[in-house]
Amino acid sequence: MTDHPSIAIAPEPARNSWLADAVEAGGGTVVDPADATGLVWAIPKHPERLETLLAEHPDIEWVQLPFAGIETFTYLMDDGRTWTCGKGVYADPVAELALTLLLAGMRGVGTYARRVSWEKADANELGHNLIGARVTILGGGGIARSLIRLLSGFGVTTTALRRRADDAVPGADRTLGLDRLHGALADADAVVLALAMTPETRGIIDAAALDAMGDHAWLVNVARGPHVVTDDLVDALVDHRIGGAGLDVTDPEPLPDGHPLWSLPNVIVTPHVGNTPAMAVPLLGARVTKNVRRFAVGDELIGLVDPDLGY
Repeated sequence: MTDHPSIAIAPEPARNSWLADAVEAGGGTVVDPADATGLVWAIPKHPERLETLLAEHPDIEWVQLPFAGIETFTYLMDDGRTWTCGKGVYADPVAELALTLLLAGMRGVGTYARRVSWEKADANELGHNLIGARVTILGGGGIARSLIRLLSGFGVTTTALRRRADDAVPGADRTLGLDRLHGALADADAVVLALAMTPETRGIIDAAALDAMGDHAWLVNVARGPHVVTDDLVDALVDHRIGGAGLDVTDPEPLPDGHPLWSLPNVIVTPHVGNTPAMAVPLLGARVTKNVRRFAVGDELIGLVDPDLGY
């Protein structure tokens, strides 16, 4: 490695001057892809464009992707290169939104906010405390850990579910394997999805999972829309088999106009704003700077992707 690694930024590097600043802050030099040993891919889409670029420039050894969700890029990752992504970068803002949706949902804010007159007719039916509640979190990464930290002041009991039960999530009261999903759902006042999208987790919240939840329990999804079988969720919400849902991600996404989720009183939808551009720029910039420094001296990079696991 060199003290001044050559890093390309693509596509449209001129529009990503903040990434150029981040590379240079890490001791790197911004160059064209033809002269690069590392690449910062500046958008979370268009894997086919990245595929073409890498085929044309085989000397690129390391690729940094901008976001944690990499499911559309995993087919590229058996090429012998080192791949890193944004996992952990945006944990705090996404966890903050998960907490917001938990509080708003459990306290009935979404229902009350839709009203146009002063009514308290169903005040006895709306409103459950997050304080002292039992919260089940699917996932054990940065978002889950940040959320557990935020929840600590509420005196909640947290259960974390992940692939390996023996890999305890710091701060969680207990860590279980995903094979114990339905039992953990039955115990919960609230369920938060904060896990990676893999073939195993696609549709993990289906009709059976929703039936396992209590009729007062809220589901919050700040991970990926396809974790939830949308039609099954709509049925459960219409029938009041669960308390409600706070969704920052949906399937399909964007959620079409007129979709039932827009009008159900026990649903809060936010348009994938757990991490906004204003939040992302300084956070991703700091990650790129750290990784360029590590790349320069051959240290292990942060946010390494395991192609076999898909995250």
